[in-house]
Amino acid sequence: MAGAYDDRDGQIWMDGQMVDWRAANVHILTHAMHYASSVFEGERAYNGKIFLSRKHSERLHFSAGELDFQIPYTVDEIEAAKQQVLTANGLTDAYVRAVAWRGAGEDMGVASSRNPVHLAIAAWEWGNYYGDAKFKGAKIDIAKWKRPSPETIPVHAKAAGLYMICTTSKHAAEAKGCSDALFMDYRGYVAECTGANIFFVKDGEVHTPKADVFLNGLTRQTVVGMLEDRQIKVHERVIMPEELESFEQCWLTGTAAEVTPVGQIGDYNFEVGAITRGIAEDYEKLVRS
Repeated sequence: MAGAYDDRDGQIWMDGQMVDWRAANVHILTHAMHYASSVFEGERAYNGKIFLSRKHSERLHFSAGELDFQIPYTVDEIEAAKQQVLTANGLTDAYVRAVAWRGAGEDMGVASSRNPVHLAIAAWEWGNYYGDAKFKGAKIDIAKWKRPSPETIPVHAKAAGLYMICTTSKHAAEAKGCSDALFMDYRGYVAECTGANIFFVKDGEVHTPKADVFLNGLTRQTVVGMLEDRQIKVHERVIMPEELESFEQCWLTGTAAEVTPVGQIGDYNFEVGAITRGIAEDYEKLVRS
């Protein structure tokens, strides 16, 4: 499948029905378009099975609750709908996007409690999120924006509005020839990239920022567990920017990113070493098992 995302063959599940891809539209006065009342999940299917599918559906419900709305479909119904989408589109290895939002209704100000909540699920073939960087190591910029305080936003929701600074930061990074951008948080600590969590290696041990002001990704959690199974010490802690110089290896994790090695962050270089390669290979085996 190729071309613009609004002009493709296929079927998208919308509010309980399969809809032709090109007809899967919403009204211009949809509340989510104006006020970001939208949450989503990005998932990958391998050999016809969505990895951690139910956890993604559960998190979608959690995120909606953080934005003060309820999805009118149960986790079981969402699970069934995702499989229906894969089958309808003849996909086995695919990226799956579930999105829930407040639609157009009686309210068109900030408040929107009277507006209906919708759910849609689409799936398409999607290769390596960072292209060939997955094999040779991504080049990462350092974003000018910072991850905000948990007192200002629902930091543990996967909500569309939280990605505004991700888009602008990734655009700036790509303009410099980079694959992504690394955020610091509001305290100045190393946080995450625009759509992926980050890990570092030093002296055979792994260090990753504590997920207290950003999304604790499901892939991140999976990789932490894999490292512990391999008896590799994992430090989930505060990481200062000046520590970047001391790390030997680095990689990113995310449903889209999977496990992608990093070769450079700003002026700091990293090797694609044995721990990085081993985790990437083990993750690939796990998701296809």
